[in-house]
Amino acid sequence: MSYPPLELTLCPHPHPKMEDEHDYWHDCVFAGTGEEGEESQTDGPASVSPGGGSPAPPNQNVFRKARKRQRALVNKPQDFQIRFRVIEGRQLPGNNIKPVVKVNVCGDTHRTRIKRGNNPFFDEMFFYNVHMLPSDLFDQSISIRVYDSSSLRADSLMGEFKIDVGFVYDEPAHCVIRKWLLLNDPDDSSSGAKGYLKVSIFVVGTGDEPPVEKRDRDNDQDDIESNLLLPAGLTLRWVTLKLKVFRAEDIPQMDDSFSQSVKEFFGGSGNKKNLVDPFLEAWFAGRKLCTQIIEKNANPEWNEMLNLQVKFPSMCERIKLTVFDWDRLTRNDAVGTTYLNLAKIASSGGEAEVQAGETEVGFLPTFGPCYVNFYGSPREFSGLPDPYDDLNLGKGEGVAYRGRVLVELSTQLEGKPDKEVDKISSDDILVVQKYQRRRKYSLCAVFHGACMIQEPGEPIQFEVSIGNYGNKLDSTCKPLASTTQYSCAVFDGNHYYYLPWADTKPVVVLLSFWEDISHRLDAVNIILYIANRLQENINALKISIEAKVPENRLDEIWVKLVNQLVDDLSNVQLPSLEGVTNLTTLDIQVKKLRDQALLLMGEQAQRMVQEASDITETLGTIEGWLEKLKELAEEPQNSMPDVIIWMLRGEKRVGYARIPAHQVLYSTHSEEACGQYCGKTQNVVLKYPMDKSKGQKLPVQIRVNMWLGLSAYEKKFNTFAEGTFSVFAELYENQAEVFGKWGTTGLMNRHKFSDVTGKIKVKQEYFLPPKGWEWEGDWFVDPERSLLTEADAGHTEFLDEVFENETRLPGREWKPASEPFTDVNGEKALSPAEIECPAGWAWEDAWTYDINRAVDEKGWEYGITIPPDDKPKSWVPAEKMYHVHRRRRLIRARKRVAGASVAEKRDLGDPEGWEYSSLIGWKFHKKERSSDTFRRRRWRRKMAPAQRVGASAIFNLEGALGTDQEEKGSKESSKAFGANTPTVSCTFDRAYVYHLRVYVYQARNLMALDKDSFSDPYAHVSFLHVSKTTETVNACLNPTWDQTLIFNSVEIYGDPQALAHNPPDVVLEIYDKDQVGKDEMLGRSTCKPVVKLQPGMDATPRLLWHPVMQRGEHSGDVLVSAELILKDKGNDTELPLVPSMRGDNLYMVPQGVRPVVQLTAIEILAWGLRNMKPYQLASVSSPSLVVECGGEVVHSATIRNMKKSPNFPVSVLFLKVLLPKEEMYTPPIVLKVIDHRPFGRKPVVGQCTISSLEEFRCDPYEIRSELSMSSKMALMASPPRDLAINMEDSRPLLEAEEKEVVDWWSKFYASVGDHEKCGPYRQKGYDTLKVYNKELEDIEDFKGLTDFCNTFKLLRGKNENGENDPTVVGEFKGSFKVYPLSDDPGVAPPPRQFRELPESGPQECLVRIYVVRAVDLQPKDNNGRCDPYIKISLGRKSIDDRDNYLPNTTNPVFGRMFELSCFLPQDKDLKISVYDYDLLTRDEKVGETVIDLENRFLSRFGSYCGLPQTYCVSGINQWRDQLKPSQILQNLARLKGSPPPRTEDNGNTLHFGGKQYSLAEFEANKELHQHLGPPSERIALHVLRTQNLVPEHVETRTLYSSFQPTLSQGSLQMWVDVFPKSLGHPGPPFHIAPRKAQRNYLRVVVWNTTDVTLDETSVTGERMSDIYVKGWMPGMEEDKQKTDVHYRSLDGDGNFNWRFVFPFDYLPAEQLCLVSKKEHFWSLDKTEFRIPPKLIIQIWDNDKFSLDDYLGSIELDLRHLITPTKMPHKCSIDMLSKEGDIPHQKWDETKSLFNQKAVRGWWPCVVENGSQKELGGKVELSLEIVAEQEADERPAGKGRDEPNMHPKLDAPNRPDTSFFWFTNPCKTMKFIVWRRFKWLFIGLILLILVLLFIGILLYSLPNYISMKIVKPFR
Repeated sequence: MSYPPLELTLCPHPHPKMEDEHDYWHDCVFAGTGEEGEESQTDGPASVSPGGGSPAPPNQNVFRKARKRQRALVNKPQDFQIRFRVIEGRQLPGNNIKPVVKVNVCGDTHRTRIKRGNNPFFDEMFFYNVHMLPSDLFDQSISIRVYDSSSLRADSLMGEFKIDVGFVYDEPAHCVIRKWLLLNDPDDSSSGAKGYLKVSIFVVGTGDEPPVEKRDRDNDQDDIESNLLLPAGLTLRWVTLKLKVFRAEDIPQMDDSFSQSVKEFFGGSGNKKNLVDPFLEAWFAGRKLCTQIIEKNANPEWNEMLNLQVKFPSMCERIKLTVFDWDRLTRNDAVGTTYLNLAKIASSGGEAEVQAGETEVGFLPTFGPCYVNFYGSPREFSGLPDPYDDLNLGKGEGVAYRGRVLVELSTQLEGKPDKEVDKISSDDILVVQKYQRRRKYSLCAVFHGACMIQEPGEPIQFEVSIGNYGNKLDSTCKPLASTTQYSCAVFDGNHYYYLPWADTKPVVVLLSFWEDISHRLDAVNIILYIANRLQENINALKISIEAKVPENRLDEIWVKLVNQLVDDLSNVQLPSLEGVTNLTTLDIQVKKLRDQALLLMGEQAQRMVQEASDITETLGTIEGWLEKLKELAEEPQNSMPDVIIWMLRGEKRVGYARIPAHQVLYSTHSEEACGQYCGKTQNVVLKYPMDKSKGQKLPVQIRVNMWLGLSAYEKKFNTFAEGTFSVFAELYENQAEVFGKWGTTGLMNRHKFSDVTGKIKVKQEYFLPPKGWEWEGDWFVDPERSLLTEADAGHTEFLDEVFENETRLPGREWKPASEPFTDVNGEKALSPAEIECPAGWAWEDAWTYDINRAVDEKGWEYGITIPPDDKPKSWVPAEKMYHVHRRRRLIRARKRVAGASVAEKRDLGDPEGWEYSSLIGWKFHKKERSSDTFRRRRWRRKMAPAQRVGASAIFNLEGALGTDQEEKGSKESSKAFGANTPTVSCTFDRAYVYHLRVYVYQARNLMALDKDSFSDPYAHVSFLHVSKTTETVNACLNPTWDQTLIFNSVEIYGDPQALAHNPPDVVLEIYDKDQVGKDEMLGRSTCKPVVKLQPGMDATPRLLWHPVMQRGEHSGDVLVSAELILKDKGNDTELPLVPSMRGDNLYMVPQGVRPVVQLTAIEILAWGLRNMKPYQLASVSSPSLVVECGGEVVHSATIRNMKKSPNFPVSVLFLKVLLPKEEMYTPPIVLKVIDHRPFGRKPVVGQCTISSLEEFRCDPYEIRSELSMSSKMALMASPPRDLAINMEDSRPLLEAEEKEVVDWWSKFYASVGDHEKCGPYRQKGYDTLKVYNKELEDIEDFKGLTDFCNTFKLLRGKNENGENDPTVVGEFKGSFKVYPLSDDPGVAPPPRQFRELPESGPQECLVRIYVVRAVDLQPKDNNGRCDPYIKISLGRKSIDDRDNYLPNTTNPVFGRMFELSCFLPQDKDLKISVYDYDLLTRDEKVGETVIDLENRFLSRFGSYCGLPQTYCVSGINQWRDQLKPSQILQNLARLKGSPPPRTEDNGNTLHFGGKQYSLAEFEANKELHQHLGPPSERIALHVLRTQNLVPEHVETRTLYSSFQPTLSQGSLQMWVDVFPKSLGHPGPPFHIAPRKAQRNYLRVVVWNTTDVTLDETSVTGERMSDIYVKGWMPGMEEDKQKTDVHYRSLDGDGNFNWRFVFPFDYLPAEQLCLVSKKEHFWSLDKTEFRIPPKLIIQIWDNDKFSLDDYLGSIELDLRHLITPTKMPHKCSIDMLSKEGDIPHQKWDETKSLFNQKAVRGWWPCVVENGSQKELGGKVELSLEIVAEQEADERPAGKGRDEPNMHPKLDAPNRPDTSFFWFTNPCKTMKFIVWRRFKWLFIGLILLILVLLFIGILLYSLPNYISMKIVKPFR
């Protein structure tokens, strides 16, 4: 489930002081879609795509509903295949990157080839084959990572995406097709999108057919946004799941007590219960956090908050919580595991429509504070490894309570937590106190019966516990009366054992303390109440539909169902949450959700009543409601543990049952809120822990009545209680016999007074009644009946045995032994003369010696005694000299006398109440025997409640009845714990006697468990403590027993009314009788009897099919019903009549119950046998067929020689049978194939069961419009006549002149809708063909091509341990017609159905196989590809096309036609295999498909050669059948028995089948062309195409391999034509060789660049670049071309006039380039890649001494060119964002360079700076595509080389600055120095002049001044 707040990041940022997260949630999340396809409007803002594109559509289901997994998969390891196709990437970040994608599934990683650029095209498919449990696989995740292979490994991860395999499996068709994944950085939570990746993912399971991927171009240009797997903005969301872990309780002991024992030894006090060091681990979406470890504490308080930071929506569904026990040295042990399912604790609100103005019902994950319970292996600690350890890790159903943890979960949207593990504040700890308030609960369980015990053994007791309360091996709670008394099982006289509780039923009483969560559980019970009623009504409706009841009756049932649901939904009120103290957020949200859903369901149901028309159509919706109700009834916060019932044998735990507490919980809210079984008697089947055989054997079935309620309401229990409750304290007095005297001396380790186990010492005076109870009467002896087992108890016949013993010294005479008579164990026994016949029994015959054993002829067996033993360990039948001991067995049979049982009851054995035993153990008997050495008797004392009345007083029995005060400190006290709790029992004053009849009619589809492909089934039918067995039906998988089992007097205690509401189940266990070895079980089924409290009630029980379950799987059905009649006053007169008998004591099913039969005819078309495998190493040579149905049998004639003619000499057999009128009771048809072998041996070599006859029923009188033969077959059946087929028509052929541009592939592409690839084919009005995406046999219109005869698989062998199906050993070809016959012999029988059959002899045929292409083959080479070729075998011929293998591809286009001749039916199986070519090793088979040519040949649908649309005599669609259309139509008419077709008006009109057809009608609006044949044939063909015959077609056949027989290995598109040679030559075959790519040249002239980034700084400091341009086409990187360098560009301008020429092979039909190159230098073959035609142009700066600098690039898709600008100043980076980068522009064809041929202009080159794109320069290019022929005519050289023409390129006019300054100093001066430093120079000159002036001035000034002063010239 992808769960959650999809659109969170897209919301306006909320105000920091937001009141409630929920409002935010409401505003952000869309309502999503409700049910599939039902769109609801969004309230929130539309999502905006990252690229700023259009808003996402509203119907993206935001947070995927917790889907019911459509995973009805058997949970056993099986084959799966995960297919992952990486299609392309978009907008990957980075400059000049080389992306590679790595996909990891189940620990297996595949990577794509390395590509270049930001929008790489991969188109690679990876296959992952796994064999594992579905449940494990669905939890595995698929990790998709994109790396940059050119950068350093550390920072090479560009983005990733994770998804669960289960998520993909839950999608429709188990796949995600062509969806964009939004990649993001796994480590940086704030990062945005890291690009997109388009993928398809398929999860293919057994029997799944992967859907066909549509790869049309239009799809590729879709908007990323609308096609994202998860809507945008999602993956960018980090949320914190805050899991508060407060405390835990009741964690069991996990460490052994060695250290404690040492402490105790030195006088310290040990404490066993705290031997555990717990910590809790939370795991979610791959992240794991743990609390601290608290040592030695079974009730730890952690008070820690775990902050799980996860990306949402996570593809993970549940948070896993595991409590571990920390171990210093060994690994940590798991204590228990539980899960919080996000689907249950959060909601998108998408499930319910929201009325305007109501609050939204969606909410974030929230839970608690609430306890979660842990279950796992039994709590008892042992130092040995725990065999049930897996249960503690959450694998399988936990069998015992293992503690509980108080947690709270909330979700934080904003901000990052400081710590992953934090302490909880003390305020929160106080707040959570109110959620821990406990209330006292009382649980009472009355055990009414325990039956179906398989073998007797030690005595049995039951323990009931809830949580730790009642677990008798746990010392943390007060002792409770939580176990029943021990009882020994008694034989029921037939097959099972039961516990003889009679009228005293054991009672278990528990008191426990839990939080009061009635507001949750009441709601659960109310919804379940509605769901259960709905379920019953649905079952009734389904049975009525199956039984085909009349329409009006069906309407009544349906209306009752819907009305009852509407009433339930409108009347039932969920409990209000007002005033509930321990309310959590989740309670409020779940209540809202439930209210909305129930309201909506009620409205839909009311609408359905008004609108529904077809009942069967509504069934799906109604079952959907039932699922929804069950989903709503799941309560995540159920803190009350399950009630667990354990069966103990002696001290050992054997079987368990877990009963959810709410099912037996009493509620004061309303009657509906009480649990389904509260105070009601229910049947519970116990299970073995971790049962490997999945319920193959049952420990026991119990009938128990449970009531659980708050102690405050325990008085209410009185109304539920039946019988009288009594409470006793009990102890046992023990004595041993020493020297013939009974006393306490020889007791050894026993005490004089002990508990029942004899191990714990007690005394009468230690017992004190609990508070509120008082003694009633004194101690008295009361022998325990249920532990006294006589060996003959329950038996009607018994064999007494005694052994006579003799000894001797070696070689001497034999003498009687010291103890002449013993039992089988060597214990002393009475002599035969002393043994008396017990009362109620009579001897059958005298004592005899038993010689039917391993003994000699006198019955002796011999042995030797090895000291210290006094008797031999083993015996042998032959005497040797060294034998010293011998014995023989005497036996005597006795039988119980009818009616003597009453007398027996009075015989109470010993008057003092002693019970005797020969050994201290469990086996006691009533009468003393000479061999007894030990005896005991039971003392009891009754208690009564002091002031209470009523049954509820038993809830006050808390605590033990006091213990031994003196031994308080000793070890004994811990043992004595709970041993002397009072025993509670419930006595019934009267037993009601019932009469039970079970009608077992028949079974169907049972498993074959014998080698002869059959079983010998019989059934044990068990009801409570009685059982009977049906007769055995030999060698049959569909036995008809037709037997009534009568149980005359069944005593049942309890109220008959309650019994009528909920009767016990009748259980049928079906076994296979084996002569040797143990009988094996075939399965188990249950059936509820109809209860009649007055014998006169007229309800007759209906026979219904009940499923037979074996190891949890359906393995057949049994037709059975039962009625239970209350016998009033004990007389049998009012009972129904006894049914008629068949043989001894076998009653048949009576009239009125058994199905009504009708005389029916079954016509069998036995055509032949195929592919019979050898039997016992000899081939099957002369078989015959036996058909059985309804007890009637018919034999076919024998096939003389299978090899020459495998068809039966006489094809039609006839059978008259009495079959039931109702279809649901019809017995199956059984086919057996018998081989006639030498010496009269006739083994069954194969069998088949046809369970449903529905499809073969027919009306024998209807006119046979569909005669089951094709026209071709009729032609063969008719006498041969001269056939002249003149294919050359008189019209002149125009083919030579018409050099067409159309081929067969044009027709194929036109048919699949690929209009670009088919050229002008459509406009010419030529035929198209039908492309089926599955096998022709699977097309419904053609009925699997089995209309003439079906193929039935013949099976043989046994069904080994349920895993493998029996082996298929051959096929029977034939068919059946079933129709009723009149009972009146005078009425003429109806006409036979199978007549005018074709000849059954062999036919020679020509077969043409056209193999078009293969799709998605399973790769066989390490590079993820394979080198496929075709291999064909037919009969003994085979064609191996190995030379034409296609290297390195998984989607090869074969385009091959093969021609073979064969004989049908011997060579009927055409096998087409695809192999993978390997040079050195053996070629591997990829897969194969098998076509049954015989079916195609015999079918009346004309599947031997498909009918084209038009009749052409020339051209690519030339007629290829042997017969012209008019001849085929004539044969069809003859077969249909209608007059032959008649043409008029020069063949322009035609009369056929009573209709008139005209050619003008058919050819209106059609283009007529010169290839058409004459009108008479054309109209015949048009009429034929109206007759539902197979059209000209291509079928898609799935390939299978023996390595994964159930999984598709790819598929093959192909078709087959079959032509019988007797009809002459067929037309010419089609030419389907694949198309060749065309050689084209892309000429690119780089004219100029401008605005290029100036990347260098020169010596003189100015910015400049040495520019050159590089270009290549992706996929052809080795042909990179670059221009010369434009040095020292100072303004970003560059002049090049340079031509690139790129040759490439182009497939115009597919618009892809075909690149063939070797992947590695060691590769053998070139690999073909299909790559979109693109051109990448890059601008670089040339550096002499370092790496060149990258300045920018542009990627041009030649099919969708970005329109260039004419002027450089208009060219900008916006041209890219408008079109091209985000692929949601619908491009027009005019932008394709292939259409324009040439284009010139300016394009921008971009460079990435961080996450921003910047302009790196502009480049002027002219692009031209030239075909090969044109290139020869208009040559042009690379660069400016010759031939420099088209156009001629002159040397570039570059400024002279590009010369080096030292080669031309004056020019450099002029350009660089002067231009740049002109003003500096002028300034310097001026400055120099000024300075000169000042200098001269200063120089001359003194002179001047002195002259001025002196004035010499004066």
